[in-house]
Amino acid sequence: MATYLSFLAFAALLAVAPGPDTFLTLRASVVGGRRRGLFTAAGISTAGALQGLLAAMGLGAVLAASEPVFQTIRWAGVVYLTWLGVGALRAALRRDGSAWTVGSGRAQVRRRTAFRQGFVCNVTNPKVLAFNLAVLPQFVGHDQGVAVLAAYALTLVVVGAVVLLAVVVAASGAASRIARPGFRRGVDGGTGVVMLGFATALAAEG
Repeated sequence: MATYLSFLAFAALLAVAPGPDTFLTLRASVVGGRRRGLFTAAGISTAGALQGLLAAMGLGAVLAASEPVFQTIRWAGVVYLTWLGVGALRAALRRDGSAWTVGSGRAQVRRRTAFRQGFVCNVTNPKVLAFNLAVLPQFVGHDQGVAVLAAYALTLVVVGAVVLLAVVVAASGAASRIARPGFRRGVDGGTGVVMLGFATALAAEG
C-alpha cells in the first residue's frame, strides 16, 4: 500500500505538468465549450489506457525495442503536433470564429472529431509508452504479473483524467465569462505556438 500511495503521488505530480494533452484540452474547452473539452479528454484517456495496457502486457517493450517502429511513432507525433499547431494558428487568424462554430446538424461530427484529436495526440506521443516501460517497473518490480502492472498503468490514466477534467471545467467556465473573439483567438494563437514548440522538441530528440 505504501508503494502504491507513493506511485499515486508521483502520478499526480506528473499529471499537473503541462504537456500537449493539457494544451489540446484547454483549447478545446475554451473555444469549443465544455462538451468538446470532455470528448477531447476522453480520447486522450482512452489512448493512455491503451498504451498502459500494452506496456503491462509486454507488447510495449517489443514496440520500443524496434527502432523503425519507435521512430515511426515519433515522427507521426511530430507531424500531428505540427498539424494541430498550424490549425490553431490558422483559427487564430479567422476573425469570424468560424473554425469553432458548431451548428446543430454538425454537433455529433464535432464530438467525434474532438475524441479523435485527443486520441491521436496521445497515442502518437512515444514518451507515454516509454514512460510506462521505464517507470512502472521501478514501483511495481519486475516479478509482478500483468494484472498489477495494468492496475498501476490505469491509475496513471485515472489521475491524468481527473486533472484534464479540472482543466475542462475551469477553461469552459472562463470561456463562458470571457467570450470575446479576441480572447478565443489568443487561446488559439498561444496553443498553436506551444504545439509547434512540442513538435520541434520531439523532432530534435532524434
